[in-house]
Amino acid sequence: MADTKISERFTAYRPSKKLWFWSTLGCMIAVIVVGFTWGGWVTSGTAADRANTAAQAATAELAANICAHRFLAAPDAAAQLAALQKESSYSRSDFLEKGGWVTFAGAKEPIDAAGSLCAKQLADAKLPAATGATAAATPGTAATVTE
Repeated sequence: MADTKISERFTAYRPSKKLWFWSTLGCMIAVIVVGFTWGGWVTSGTAADRANTAAQAATAELAANICAHRFLAAPDAAAQLAALQKESSYSRSDFLEKGGWVTFAGAKEPIDAAGSLCAKQLADAKLPAATGATAAATPGTAATVTE
């Protein structure tokens, strides 16, 4: 056997069924472990949780943007903004929720996390400088100019 080349021994080798079974099982387990630890694989439950979390975060971000726009476009925006900025940072979201700024049509409850995101946007907000004419617009209508 010392006289044979390695390629001849490799060609002549015939593993047993038991060896085939265990090596195949070991490879399957290794692929599963590598896939779930480093490959980014997740179970369907984890994927659903991540999708729900992402959807809630996107909803809150959209609601916060709408809240900030509506808040700054309100007729009494200067007074409301001054009152909001007087509030402590941890109670600003409650101020916005009580004012109905993060509760939208048909909803009984404010959108989760939208109040804090909107408060962050409004914390450093400045009202646009007033020009000679005041423009007031509501969503879906044309702006009216008064002098």
